[in-house]
Amino acid sequence: MPGRTGVRGFIHWVVAGSGVVEALPAGLGGRGWEARMVSSADAIPGLLADGGSCSAGLLDLRGGAEPTAHALDRIREVLGRGGLGWVAGLAPGQVRLEQVRQLVRDHCHDYVVLPCDDGLLATVLGHAHGMARLEDRGVSAPRPLPSMDGMIGDSPVMQALYRQLQRAALTDAPVCIGGDTGTGKELAAAAIHRHSRRHGAPLVVINCGAIPDSLVQSELFGFERGAFTGANQRKRGRFEHADGGTLFLDEIGDLPLESQASLLRFLEQGTIQRLGGHEDVAVNARIICATHVDLATAVERGRFREDLYHRLRVIELHMPPLRERGGDIALLAAWALDRHAGEAGSRVRGFTRDALRALYDHGWPGNVRELVNRVRQAVVMAEGTRITARDLRLQEAGVALQTLGEARLEGERAAIERALLRNSGRLQAAARDLGISRVTLYRLMNRHGLRGGEDATGTG
Repeated sequence: MPGRTGVRGFIHWVVAGSGVVEALPAGLGGRGWEARMVSSADAIPGLLADGGSCSAGLLDLRGGAEPTAHALDRIREVLGRGGLGWVAGLAPGQVRLEQVRQLVRDHCHDYVVLPCDDGLLATVLGHAHGMARLEDRGVSAPRPLPSMDGMIGDSPVMQALYRQLQRAALTDAPVCIGGDTGTGKELAAAAIHRHSRRHGAPLVVINCGAIPDSLVQSELFGFERGAFTGANQRKRGRFEHADGGTLFLDEIGDLPLESQASLLRFLEQGTIQRLGGHEDVAVNARIICATHVDLATAVERGRFREDLYHRLRVIELHMPPLRERGGDIALLAAWALDRHAGEAGSRVRGFTRDALRALYDHGWPGNVRELVNRVRQAVVMAEGTRITARDLRLQEAGVALQTLGEARLEGERAAIERALLRNSGRLQAAARDLGISRVTLYRLMNRHGLRGGEDATGTG
């Protein structure tokens, strides 16, 4: 039946968790809602199995007495199955009950005090339906995920990185990949190798910081028989294993100076010498290196050779930190949840709204690795069917002392920055998220010295 809001054909479930069953307000029918009522949460799975189509649910928790813990646990279990946008219907004052508050916070998009105006109820149900669709699309592992060779993300900075990786794969020039810990530098190196003409030969990976200084030379360049006590036979090093392919030197900044000299010689002459040997061994390997430290600073402090520094950075790439990747945070959280959802018999199937806010508000010093580890732990430890901010251990521990004016300005700037980040700098969309006009947003951005990613004229 046509609805005045443009919504039609939706089935609206009314679940009476406390024995209260009432007819749905007649005004909702004219707004495109068709109702089916059940007397308990246990009846929902059967109705869904019958092939019913539904888009939102009203969970009626009225009844005077506080629902028992067993009843609420059963309701939580059932709510996690339907993939609906739920709204809680409460009696006056019932929101003050802690168990009810927790149920609403973890599983519902909103609540209303019943009875309420038909128009308000229709609006709230429509909003819950829309939010559920967004969550399914952005948090419940949409397929196919935008990715390249294991790197997940479709933010502008990642799209630019994909293009740079593809161009770098067309040449044999050395590549230096910079970026914070946990941003996926090894994945980027593997992508370059996989798309290069060397893809049929080995990609040899070595972490320079994980090998004791005394063993680096023999590990990288090999050794001859008798080179040291215990060297009973010749051993080929990582360079020779990478012949014809690619050698990825992770954490190149930790390479000892002696090994830096040998690496420089290889880059200049294409040959190595095994430890204890005098013969030049020709090796055809491409060098890709990565570091989370500033090599230029290491050069200034005498910890890294300047001539090697310039030879390694023929092509420079930078892995963007997660905090600069906007909506990729939700994509990566969805991927991590999908990957680990089966661990420890977990029934977790999504994230609560407070978890989504926490994911976007966190600074992610450990980047993608930290996010994946937090989600994995939350999957195992979560008690409900949706991961909360508490499960992710992302609740604020406290803030520094500041004046009320400073707190307001800081909060205003942070809210604007997050809105711009979520919407890739689109002012109109960011203003809509913040509940203000585009002109007001532009004025506030000027106040805080912020810039948007689109035409920021303040008009339109």
